[in-house]
Amino acid sequence: MTRRAGLALLGGALILTLAMGVRQTFGLILTPMGTDLGIGREAFGLALAVQNLLWGAAQPFAGALADRWGAVRVAAVGSLLYAGGLVAMATAADAGELLFGAGVLVGLGLSGVSFAVVLGAVGRAVPADKRSLALGVASAGGSFGQFVMAPVGHALISGQGWAGALMTMAAIALVMAPLALLLAEKGGAGAAAHPGPASAEPVRAVAALSEAGGHRGFWCLTLGFFVCGFQVVFIGVHLPPYLNDLGLAPILGAYALALIGFFNIIGTWGAGVLGGRFSKKYLLSALYALRAAAIAGFLVLPKTPAVVLAFASVIGLLWLGTVPLTSGLVAQIFGVRHLSMLFGLVFFSHQAGSFLGVWLGGVVFDRTGSYDPIWLASVVLGLIAALLHLPIAEQPSGRGVATAAA
Repeated sequence: MTRRAGLALLGGALILTLAMGVRQTFGLILTPMGTDLGIGREAFGLALAVQNLLWGAAQPFAGALADRWGAVRVAAVGSLLYAGGLVAMATAADAGELLFGAGVLVGLGLSGVSFAVVLGAVGRAVPADKRSLALGVASAGGSFGQFVMAPVGHALISGQGWAGALMTMAAIALVMAPLALLLAEKGGAGAAAHPGPASAEPVRAVAALSEAGGHRGFWCLTLGFFVCGFQVVFIGVHLPPYLNDLGLAPILGAYALALIGFFNIIGTWGAGVLGGRFSKKYLLSALYALRAAAIAGFLVLPKTPAVVLAFASVIGLLWLGTVPLTSGLVAQIFGVRHLSMLFGLVFFSHQAGSFLGVWLGGVVFDRTGSYDPIWLASVVLGLIAALLHLPIAEQPSGRGVATAAA
């Protein structure tokens, strides 16, 4: 691996560590912030749902800009928006201001510092035979962030209050701006620096979209990623208050999120390694099936601290292994020239699922006093996703063949 590839991998992993780590503390803030501001879980859930939807909607555009002009500028702007959103959350006085900060600003900021932009830069920087592993390592950065920031967030909230904790995390988010310099690509641009073989006709963005839109596997990946978003964001935000409702200690929620993050490091790295050796579609199918089984087991077992921590460990192994496998499969089928944009489209589906998962979690709880319907929906959706990946054709498609090695 070249020095440039190593720097891109380091920068990408660190940016995802901070971007994903900070947002995983929002579930810990839900209860104290809601109590102080008189905001119900539905309103808090709506703000985070809008965040996820805007993040996903802006992701293809951020990815296209990164493909064209490079990831440095896009990630730097994303960092500033992210930090501004955290400040707005810290100073919010009602549900509307929370929606603007947590929903609009953080959502737009995340589109510039998360998977599509970062993994696109990393995917272009590393050779094809190392790509699956590199994407897994970079994605594991987000898991490490969750592992670190969950207990740090709990400590900040305990020591500074939720508003002070958000201001501290805003300062942490600003660190992503200088880290973006490590994503600089050869020639200072994105896809323009990776035109592929001289004999290959350049694949323009519109043509790439048309090619992907006509590929059944692209839609199967897109629908499967919807399920991933529904499950992980519901769990990440609503698990801590769910445990509080059961009368368990608040620190248990922080420990559970930290364990999810820790084991996700192993799971994401392992998914990247296995994706370079075995069929990615079968790995994805198995991952979704196992995730459904883990959630079903958690529902029927007694909710003791040991069971909670065991569930967090198992679900952590299955948490974001979908990211290197899904992004790697997009690169394998369509090439890397427009990887950020195409994965951004798939990621939008993930965020649409996130919107429904986190919002419906709040709606269902406020209406019924229980999260059980959403837990059951997560099981059913996991089984559907497992089936969706089986018919995907993994071989390079059309013009993607010409750019697969770019």
